[in-house]
Amino acid sequence: MRVYCRECGDRGRITKTNRLSPDYTELYCQCNDAECGHTWVGGFGYRHTLNPSAKTTTQMAFQLVKALPPGAQKDLLRELEGAR
Repeated sequence: MRVYCRECGDRGRITKTNRLSPDYTELYCQCNDAECGHTWVGGFGYRHTLNPSAKTTTQMAFQLVKALPPGAQKDLLRELEGAR
């Protein structure tokens, strides 16, 4: 992630982060131009998902299968084996 100084336009660096929640982090930044010396706090936040995690989807599928009665689990397994 790149940050830019709003005072001189030069690139800056993130010197510290402060995670306030799973969705928002404060970024403490410093301009790379020694003559400028500007420091600031910016923010980085989660907005929305574009493509759900495959890991989450797989976990949800396993939980749903585990919630099925044993007979329904066997039927599903037979159906999946036939789809190969």
